[in-house]
Amino acid sequence: MQGHHQHGNHLSLRKPLFTRKRIITASAIALAVSAGLIVPAVVQPTALHEQTVAKTTTLSESSHTPAARLAADKRVAKQRVDNVAQATLVHAHAVIEQTKSKTDVTPLSNAVAYLKNYTVFNAKLVVHMTKTTNDAIASTSAAAAEADRVAAEKAAAAAAAAAQAAAAQAAANTPDGARATARSMAASSYGWGDDQFQCLDSLWSKESGWRVEASNGSSGATGIPQALPGSKMASAGDDWATNAATQIKWGLGYIAGSYGTPCAAWSHSQASNWY
Repeated sequence: MQGHHQHGNHLSLRKPLFTRKRIITASAIALAVSAGLIVPAVVQPTALHEQTVAKTTTLSESSHTPAARLAADKRVAKQRVDNVAQATLVHAHAVIEQTKSKTDVTPLSNAVAYLKNYTVFNAKLVVHMTKTTNDAIASTSAAAAEADRVAAEKAAAAAAAAAQAAAAQAAANTPDGARATARSMAASSYGWGDDQFQCLDSLWSKESGWRVEASNGSSGATGIPQALPGSKMASAGDDWATNAATQIKWGLGYIAGSYGTPCAAWSHSQASNWY
């Protein structure tokens, strides 16, 4: 019984020794951690995260450095001048199309040829070339406007002259106007005076009443001198159907060639009722 008891005491003595060793080991670890001799595994990921955040923050802040901001500002400025250059090119092409028939567009075309490469030039040069092109647009537009003004002036003058001529023609085509034309033409072209003109006045008053549009429905004779057919008077001018002077020119020539004088033609008309 005593030996057994001693064996049992031996077992009970060893067990506490093992337990104290475990307690000491755990305490030692705790002391080492608190002293900073051992870094717990759970602390390491936290430190790495903080380092990563620090590096990211540093990179982010680097994009806001003066040099980075200056580069960004230059890019924005270049984009702005490029946009203006593009708009200027569109305007220039439109002006060329609108004015090329009115003025010399060579200076503007040359400016466009340079500016179209704006993407490869720096902002300062693009600004200069854009200004040059805009100056060419202005001068070309001004030249075209002046050409329009001159053309409008000429057109107005031509219209006024045409209106004046039409008024003069209308006046000349009246019976009194035709008489005045015939008197002048008979004297200047044939040397016939007032006595011959009196015979001429009587002759054509009887034939047509000095009316340009006179027409004989039975014979087809037309105009002041009653040419038969009226197309004979085309030898005196293409406007024979509407111009008293052309009809008179032909009629005087016919009288001179057929009778010699208006009075001789009038005598024949009185005798035979035609001439």
